[in-house]
Amino acid sequence: MKQENVPSKTSKGVVFIPERLKMLDSQEYFSVLATQNKSQPYTSLVNFAMTADCKTIIFATPRNTQKYRNIIKTKSVALLIDNRSKKIKNLMGTEAVTVVGNARPVKKGKSRDAFASIYIKKHPDLAEFINAPSTALIVVEAKLYLHVEWACAG
Repeated sequence: MKQENVPSKTSKGVVFIPERLKMLDSQEYFSVLATQNKSQPYTSLVNFAMTADCKTIIFATPRNTQKYRNIIKTKSVALLIDNRSKKIKNLMGTEAVTVVGNARPVKKGKSRDAFASIYIKKHPDLAEFINAPSTALIVVEAKLYLHVEWACAG
């Protein structure tokens, strides 16, 4: 099998992360949530929304799920938010931001109402789901952002 040269350039650059996060938040509806259980990784697709300051990511999940149990046991999570669905033919131009942080369910009250409003504004079709008694609203307080972009060498 012939090995092809793949155009690549590795560099450490400066990207204004809030700008990239706002773009991804406005264009993407899903992220990949990574949790852990007994030192084993576990991933799930979740709909997400972000606060205006990009410091908090919001998602909802039924309480009777493995991801919810994992968050209760170990609050440390990561979320991968990317635009790969827009790059069907190849990865060039694809961006991904990994958000590392601590997740927690939000109890009923003004804080939950504010987070739910942000989430429902982005996902109005999930309003009934988020207001169901069996659904937990989860917030992830970001501690670290990792940005990766695949670009052609120039």
